[in-house]
Amino acid sequence: MNLERSYKPFGEHAILIEWPNHISKPILEDLTRFKNKIKRSEVEHIREIRAAYQSILIVYHSVISFEKEVDLLKNIYNSEAISSYKKSKLWKIPVCYDDAFGLDLETMSASKNMSKADIVKRHSEVIYTVYFIGFLPGFLYLGGLDDALITPRKSTPRPRIEKGSVAIGGNQTGIYPSDSPGGWNIIGQTPVNFFNPNTKTPCFAQSNDSIQFYPVSLKEFENIKLLVDADNYQIESEDRHD
Repeated sequence: MNLERSYKPFGEHAILIEWPNHISKPILEDLTRFKNKIKRSEVEHIREIRAAYQSILIVYHSVISFEKEVDLLKNIYNSEAISSYKKSKLWKIPVCYDDAFGLDLETMSASKNMSKADIVKRHSEVIYTVYFIGFLPGFLYLGGLDDALITPRKSTPRPRIEKGSVAIGGNQTGIYPSDSPGGWNIIGQTPVNFFNPNTKTPCFAQSNDSIQFYPVSLKEFENIKLLVDADNYQIESEDRHD
């Protein structure tokens, strides 16, 4: 796997570090390891670090010397100060794939000549990787979708998609953390909150965590939602060691 990185100026106050342009777990792991090294290096003039699928944007407090900062970043990358040991979480998320929520299941079933039950099975038996969080606060970009479920985004987005909607767009699946316009294909809904600004950690999942969906009935969905609304629901999770 090619993990070669390029460093580019991004205005006078930032540097963009890019890996090869495709979704890859080895690239994510290398990127995450590098990002953590930068954070722990305590370089005082760094204001913000933003990560995406195959890039890190480092924003500085003031105008920088590009060559000097790149040399520093390369030294940080090559340092052995931080172990490659990582601990992440596997989060198990209940999803109701009932027709009341799976607005596009019927269309997907017809277009793929696949039963709705098979779509649900294929979608829920995979363990997905959280690559990064963006678009909306708490919107997880997940990799690992079964190739058979790849579905183009809608040509005309819906003006409103309900919070908790589980959707497929291209080769990705994701969860809308709040009511929002969107063009992904809706196949279910979860009662779990993916973004709560009133908590210490507004989004419980982090980059490099894993997500696994499990089907629940409409009645189970309603019962879990009551617990979530009462702030009395604990998401099932387990530690993963890579």
